[in-house]
Amino acid sequence: MLFTISGKHIEITEAIRKYAMEKTSKLPRYYNSINQVEVIIDGKPGSNTSVEIIARGEHSKIFIVTETGQDAYKCIDVAVHKLERQLRRKKGRERNTKHTGGTGLE
Repeated sequence: MLFTISGKHIEITEAIRKYAMEKTSKLPRYYNSINQVEVIIDGKPGSNTSVEIIARGEHSKIFIVTETGQDAYKCIDVAVHKLERQLRRKKGRERNTKHTGGTGLE
């Protein structure tokens, strides 16, 4: 899986890079076809930090999550949690449409 971690108006330290990779590396557990994850951290001076996570899967499936707050680490946690919910929901929908279980005429 390809990871890209970049920053706008903020320097990405090794600690933030490691933390983001550790959290986002668990995403394929929830949806198998994820092959690229991009984390963009925007730290405007004198303002909140925003984190955007873009997960790309096979067949042009794209999942995007943003979170804004004071702490970059907390924003990464919340954004990953939101993305996990999206991926679980998508996987559940795919499973439900594949196996309808009968004609419904009975």
